[in-house]
Formats: sequence, structure tokens, C-alpha cells
Amino acid sequence: MSSETLVLVLVVITALGFDFTNGFHDTGNAMATSIATGALRPKIAVALSAVLNLVGAFLSVAVALTVTNAVVKTFDADAGSASQALTVSGDTLLAIVLAGLIGGIAWNLLTWLLGLPSSSSHALFGGLIGATITSLGWDGVNWAGDGTKLDGVVGKVLLPAVLSPVVAALVAGIGTWLIYRLTVGVAARFTNSGFRWGQIGTASLVSLAHGTNDAQKTMGVITLALIATGDWNHTDAIPFWVKLVCAIAIALGTYLGGWRIIRTLGKGLVEIEPPQGVAAEASSAAVILASSHLGFALSTTHVATGSILGTGLGRPGAEVRWGVAGRMVLGWLLTLPAAAIVGGAMWVVGHLFGLTAGSIVEFVVLLCLAGYMFRHSRKTPVGAHNVNDDWQGATPATTPTLTPEAVR
Repeated sequence: MSSETLVLVLVVITALGFDFTNGFHDTGNAMATSIATGALRPKIAVALSAVLNLVGAFLSVAVALTVTNAVVKTFDADAGSASQALTVSGDTLLAIVLAGLIGGIAWNLLTWLLGLPSSSSHALFGGLIGATITSLGWDGVNWAGDGTKLDGVVGKVLLPAVLSPVVAALVAGIGTWLIYRLTVGVAARFTNSGFRWGQIGTASLVSLAHGTNDAQKTMGVITLALIATGDWNHTDAIPFWVKLVCAIAIALGTYLGGWRIIRTLGKGLVEIEPPQGVAAEASSAAVILASSHLGFALSTTHVATGSILGTGLGRPGAEVRWGVAGRMVLGWLLTLPAAAIVGGAMWVVGHLFGLTAGSIVEFVVLLCLAGYMFRHSRKTPVGAHNVNDDWQGATPATTPTLTPEAVR
């Protein structure tokens, strides 16, 4: 096995590792509300989400192509055809991809350990940006594409990061208000039962949408590595085997269930009732699917969190825990720079030892880091058995009376 092939294998394994963490990190985006309301049992919820993530990964490649083209300046401005030459050496591009992936995984594991919903997407992009700046300088990052449209990091990553939670919160808030308005006078036991059934459908749609967006990001990264080694030379297509292994990796991660984050989303922000769950999930699915179609690599975590907050604002008498929300927003603000710092540091480590030896050293560092965080998480385990326990410090939940006065 040549040294280049060995590094490529390490990059692919690391990329699939990121995809796996992406799966269990983001399970809560689709299933937290259904688990919190009792619409689905925890283990059934994560199994259903895993299957639908697997299916969704094959429905689109728009986001994968965004990842391939939107972060690192891989080709000249007129790129797109197979004949275009790389603007950076293959070895440099491989080193950037590996270091960026490690930056993304490190942030995913840390926020999972803290039970903090944050963006796996932005962790990945942050890692890649940090590694790119360290190796190629600021000009190596594709900040604005060709400058004639919303493209590059600004248009495809940063702008959706700001707008998506706001849009999701507005849609979910209005939807929740309308649901409670339309069910005035209906006994809560009937509405809750009916909306729990509805949640199965809407949560499934979010899982499907998640597959069309988040699974694509790892596909794009592996394709970038294949371009670096000359094993692939198209920026407008993804190899089928890449789609397959990425779909399987994110599905397995989803099935594992990121119970810490599920608990924070399902119990920490708002005490969710079934009507709110339907509104949150339907809003999230709509925003994610629209963004996937447009190739925006948005954060499904931002969307899901915005939707859940929106349902708290839209439901009369609901308690929104702004302290928890504030911690989340702080995590969001730190994601890109923190992952960028790790990505840049990993590139430096790899550069000191050379491509082959450096890649091995980076991979060992990642394994040690992951092992430490896993062992630390066992001190305060969270799983299907306690994910729905009452949130510490929460006031007892009450079911609002559905009267005309309650929704005015």
C-alpha cells in the first residue's frame, strides 16, 4: 500500500467516524419531541430515525456538492469540468481534509458530553476552514464563491446559520398558536392522543429530511479526498459507494441514540405537549427539505432548536427556559472558531511529521480523545431509561385549559 493510499484510507475512516458522530449527535433533532411527549418509545424512535436517515441520504446530492466546492478553493474560478487542475497539491488537500474532520469530531464529542445541541455541520466546516487557513492562508477559503451569487462559505453556510433558526421559530410559533386556536373546546385527552399519532408522521419526515442534508456533508468530504488523490475528478457528482457507506454510517450513529442531547432538546427547553411536537417537527422538516433542495448546508440542530423554542412562544402559558437556550446559542457561536482552532492545530501536528506519519499521529490523537470523552460520559450516564426524567429545576408541568381566553 502506498503512503498516499494509506492516508486516503485514514481520511475515509475518519470521515465515516464523523458521520457516525453526526448521526448520534443529531438524533434529537428529529425524535426529541416525540420521545418527550410519549408519542414514540425511545428505542423505537431512534430505530425509526436510523432507517429514514439511511433512505434520505440517497435522495439528494446538492449539499454534498456544496461541501465539495464551497469551503476549500479546489479549482480555479472556471472549474467544473473533469479537465480542471487542482489549485492545491493533492497531499495538501488530503492533510486539510483529515485535520478538518478531526476538528469537527472533537467538537461533536465535547458538546455531546455536555448534552449541548450544536451544529455538526458547522463543526465540520469550522475544522476545514481552520485547516485551510493554517495551510493556505485566508485566500485558500472559498468565502464568497464567484461573487455573483450566494455561494461559498458566506452564502451556503453562514447565512443559513443565522436565518434558519429564526425562520423555523416563526413558522413553529405561528403553527402552534393556530393549533391551539383551532382546538379550543376540545378535551385535551383527545387532542393529545391524536397529535401523538401525528407526531409519528412528522418526526419521520424530519429524519428523512435530516438524511438529505447531514449525510451529504460527509459524502462531500470523502469526494474531496478522492479528488486530492486523483481517484475522482468531478465536482458535479458523487461516487455511489461513497453515498452508500455514508448513509450506513449516519444510520448506525442515529440508532445508537445521542441520549444526552435528546434529553436537552426534549426536556430542557420547553415542556412539550403533542400539539407542539407536531408543529415543531413539521416546521423543521419544511425548512430542512427546502434548504437541501437549494444546496444550503444548514444546521439541522439550529432548525430543530428554533422550532422547539417557537412552539414555546406560540403555546399559551408555556415556560421557555431561556437559560438553557442561552447556553445553546453560546455553543453555536463557539462552534466554528473552536473547531477551526482544533483543525488548524491538527494540520500543524501533521505537517511537523510529514503527510504519512503525521496522519497516523493525528488519527491516534483522535482515538485517545474519543476514548477519554466516552469514559468520562460513563460517570453520569443518560439513556433510554432516564431520557424523560424531569428536568432539574423545572416547575411542574400543567396542561392548559383550552378555552377561548387561553388563546387570545
